[in-house]
Amino acid sequence: MPVSWNSPVRFVECDQQGVVFNAHYLVWADEASMVWWAAVGLPWDELVQRADPVVKASSLEWSSSARWGDTVTVDAEPERLGRTSLTVRFTVRVGERVCCAVRNTYVAVADGAATPWPDDVRARLEEALSAG
Repeated sequence: MPVSWNSPVRFVECDQQGVVFNAHYLVWADEASMVWWAAVGLPWDELVQRADPVVKASSLEWSSSARWGDTVTVDAEPERLGRTSLTVRFTVRVGERVCCAVRNTYVAVADGAATPWPDDVRARLEEALSAG
């Protein structure tokens, strides 16, 4: 199930040439993740009480730069569901131009260790994955 989130590029997110500093793509993915989790019926504040997802890995692949004055759209879409993990792809774009693809792998954690997704959470994640 693809979900989108928008944000204007703020001056503070850019270097002196007006190009977005690379770490902000991860911030945007994190912001979009909150919208995505809620859209699949798992609001973050409720989810963390049951299956605390933590980011185990992130990867970024740039295609072009977002710049000051642009508005970025971040499209969030699940790619892979494991027993204890979920990988979500966040495509950051300006209009139709893709700037960066961020992939975050979340792992459900309980008492400091990876744990399987609860059955009802897994069902929602499977539904989101099949809707994509």
